[in-house]
Amino acid sequence: MLERPADALVEPTIEKVPAKAIKPEPEVDAPVVVPLLPGPQTVARKIKFGLVTATSIASLVFGTSAVLVAFSGYSRLGALLLIGSVVCDGLDGPLARKFGVATPFGAQLDSLVDMCSFGVAAPVVSYVWLTHAGAPIFLVAPSCLLIAAGAALRLARFNVSPKNSKYFCGVPTTLAAGILAMFALLVRNPATMWWLSLLVGMLAILMVSTFPYANLTRVLRLPPWLWLGVVAGVVLIDATVTFIAVVTVYLVSGPLLWMRQRHVLASR
Repeated sequence: MLERPADALVEPTIEKVPAKAIKPEPEVDAPVVVPLLPGPQTVARKIKFGLVTATSIASLVFGTSAVLVAFSGYSRLGALLLIGSVVCDGLDGPLARKFGVATPFGAQLDSLVDMCSFGVAAPVVSYVWLTHAGAPIFLVAPSCLLIAAGAALRLARFNVSPKNSKYFCGVPTTLAAGILAMFALLVRNPATMWWLSLLVGMLAILMVSTFPYANLTRVLRLPPWLWLGVVAGVVLIDATVTFIAVVTVYLVSGPLLWMRQRHVLASR
């Protein structure tokens, strides 16, 4: 039988470090502060960032004010304030890109403001306007609730979807709110309120649809003679009829473009 070497029988010694010598990592109790404006913190950039943020907040103030005055019985004034919210919402994005201060914070703020102004204020103003004009509540209430749900679903989908510079996927919440506000300002005939209640519900469905709708920049680039026709319709015929015709053409364009795209894909 072979014998082990003498040094193999000795257990290796491990140097023990005193417990006091080991310093635990300090725990951070304070929240992590993320800069709202990444990049150079110059005075000029901060002013531009503040201007863009103020524009988004102005949209929220207009939308909230629309709810307050609508509940006080002034639905037409609420519609005007809602249009002011639409205008501010249309300005903050282009201003942020022009000034070079487009940030993730601004995108999240814009989405939250849109939900408050167009997912809450727009259906509230529409509900007050339609019910005061004599529309049946059993049609108005579900349609307005659909607008709120459609706005939430659409905004959430927009935040996680790739952006397309040519087409919207479904009717934008801002445009839907602007359409409802304009109807509240233009339409006064109680006999038409029942089908306008259905139009509100249809807008909600088109908001969450996958129909492609042309970006407003593409719409503004239409031939001048088309815009002259719209102006002639407002002056010579009637502003309400012309507006309904323009809205109808735009809303129908989505399903038509969708069918055309499917036909092109099927023919390949």
